[in-house]
Amino acid sequence: MKVVVIGGTGLIGSNVVTRLGEDGHEAVAAAPSTGVDTITGTGVREVLAGADVLVDVSNSPSFADDDVLAFFRTATTTLVEAARAEGVGHYVALSVVGAERAPESGYLRAKVVQEQLIRESGLSHSLVHATQFYEFAGGIADSATADGVVTLPDGGVQPVAATDVAATVARTSVGTPRDGVLEIGGPEVFGMDEWIRTVLTARNDPRTVVTDPAARYFGTRLDAKTLLPGPDALVGEVRLADWLTT
Repeated sequence: MKVVVIGGTGLIGSNVVTRLGEDGHEAVAAAPSTGVDTITGTGVREVLAGADVLVDVSNSPSFADDDVLAFFRTATTTLVEAARAEGVGHYVALSVVGAERAPESGYLRAKVVQEQLIRESGLSHSLVHATQFYEFAGGIADSATADGVVTLPDGGVQPVAATDVAATVARTSVGTPRDGVLEIGGPEVFGMDEWIRTVLTARNDPRTVVTDPAARYFGTRLDAKTLLPGPDALVGEVRLADWLTT
């Protein structure tokens, strides 16, 4: 199969491209650095010519509410129109577990808009919902830090290794379209505060993590299950302790 990976030079995308190539597929990494821009439309039709599958694992360069909404709305509209025009048979997009349950978060609202555009496109599709990546722990800590103190809620999280997410996206891309959602999370459940505290301790980071149930996670309040996948979710193989050693 020819699989075009939008965001194919990033954390997940580069891994997806490598995996698909190793399995004998023609995997094409598409990104602004390769001449493909989903905001302006430059190079999109050209890279999708002859493609069997479109995988979108791209992300907004800005997480400001208006910016991220504009990014996903514009990019997804561009991709949907190009996929229709080029006869792409399967549209795969990476999204976030619980996005629809967290409307106070501008980022997660934007992901819901992205998914809606894909669902309404008429294209065969698969939406892979992943939990927070282990690799995001540092950024989460930084976003919640003031005066050397990290203040986070204790809502439940089931973080996952990026490699496990990439493997799921790659398998899904060459499988039968689900026309629905597939969830993946890690093998362990933590409180958000507990997860970040564990990572910072392992890295000898001197910041203190303070638990505040009312603290917001990228603009939204979390309860015990807001960000947790359902019982039918795939479970990644890499445990947090093992990831921390690598």
